[in-house]
Amino acid sequence: MTMTRITAHLALLAGAALLLAGCASAPEAGGGSSASEYCARMVTNSGGLEDRSFNQSSWEGLQEASAQFGIDVDAIVSTSETDLAPNVAQAVGTGCQFILTVGWELADATISEAEANPDVHFAIVDERVDGRNIKPIVFDTAQAAFLAGYLAAGVTQTGVVATFGGGNQPPVTLFMDGFVDGVDEYNRVHGTTVRALGWDKENQDGSFTGDFEDVAKGKTLSQGLIDQGADVILPVAGQVGEGAAAAASENRGVSIIWVDNDGYETLPAEFRPLVLTSVLKNMEDAVVKIVGDDTAGVFDNAPFVGTLENGGVEIAPFHDRASLVSPALEAEVDGIRQAIIDGSIVVSSPSTPE
Repeated sequence: MTMTRITAHLALLAGAALLLAGCASAPEAGGGSSASEYCARMVTNSGGLEDRSFNQSSWEGLQEASAQFGIDVDAIVSTSETDLAPNVAQAVGTGCQFILTVGWELADATISEAEANPDVHFAIVDERVDGRNIKPIVFDTAQAAFLAGYLAAGVTQTGVVATFGGGNQPPVTLFMDGFVDGVDEYNRVHGTTVRALGWDKENQDGSFTGDFEDVAKGKTLSQGLIDQGADVILPVAGQVGEGAAAAASENRGVSIIWVDNDGYETLPAEFRPLVLTSVLKNMEDAVVKIVGDDTAGVFDNAPFVGTLENGGVEIAPFHDRASLVSPALEAEVDGIRQAIIDGSIVVSSPSTPE
């Protein structure tokens, strides 16, 4: 159990004890509303709620906020691009004080509704937008992906690793930039020539499926990368990444690196042993903190930027693939993490959030 969840459970137990003693009063929320009057709504992008990616993690954060602060929450699920703007309008129409939108696809709708409803507080995951009442929640995933790329280069047996995306968009290519730079750093340190397929950082172009839902496309693209020798693949494509896992399961010795959350915990059981690590965005804790502040009447539009230093991004444990990672390689990765934190290694990308 994470420290955030431990804290949440302790808070709930303490609150229950006070109620039994007959001396509790409802906490203040939303600048004067009681917790029972405060509500929050989330709107997913077209990937849906159980995408094993940022929609799912954001929703888990909102559910944790509900448990911790005793507030009403719900999610409005988008299944296509035509749902996006109407769903944000529907969320505002509930009268809730806080609206969480997930993904760059919802940027325009979020800005429009925020301008029309200045008393409602909005937050948007994975997109930097400007608005007096909009708080961006963004993550410098290139930092953690740099660690994953270094790790991939250290474990490959073929000398070839790969990445691909769902679409050529900054939140996607940020992962890919960090990954290939991590591979390059391993080559520089070790004098090796590990190749990274699927992404050309200089030209900001590479391999994409064109969507985040079609698992078959992910499998086909991944098989093509495997046929070129790749034995570690980083899909940055939401549900499409399951296609990479499916291809890996049919090719001996191929590992995948998941993104956003720990794929070992969220992927179907048959794919979990294939997960070398995951590039994590700690969306759950970020959402809990921002909603908690809002219930206490504290809100600002300064972006939350998750980094290695503040724990907003990280790589997951190696789980069943731990035997592939030598103690020496793990120590190197730990050293690089610290070097990124102290600034002696600078991870850069055209998509780096500010």
